[in-house]
Amino acid sequence: MTKDDAIDPKGLMADAYAIEGITAEECRSIFLDWALSLPEGVDMQALIGATLARHGTAENHPMTQVLRDGLATAGKPRRRGGWKSRPRPDMDGA
Repeated sequence: MTKDDAIDPKGLMADAYAIEGITAEECRSIFLDWALSLPEGVDMQALIGATLARHGTAENHPMTQVLRDGLATAGKPRRRGGWKSRPRPDMDGA
């Protein structure tokens, strides 16, 4: 991991894998911090995959499972509320 590491810019994943006895709950918290610190518009699935490729050899590490779970459920963010999500009458005048 370097300062300009696009996969782990803050070194959170490297640190998580270095912590002896880290719990799954702590790994989820670190994962959330890592995900929120990434630039907008990045391909989250690609970064999770790259992180697994880098650190995933630690099969029994809780972060490996958190990353696998994230890879299985990560999707593109979508709008969930507001006026744009509500149905509107057809404006074609028909």
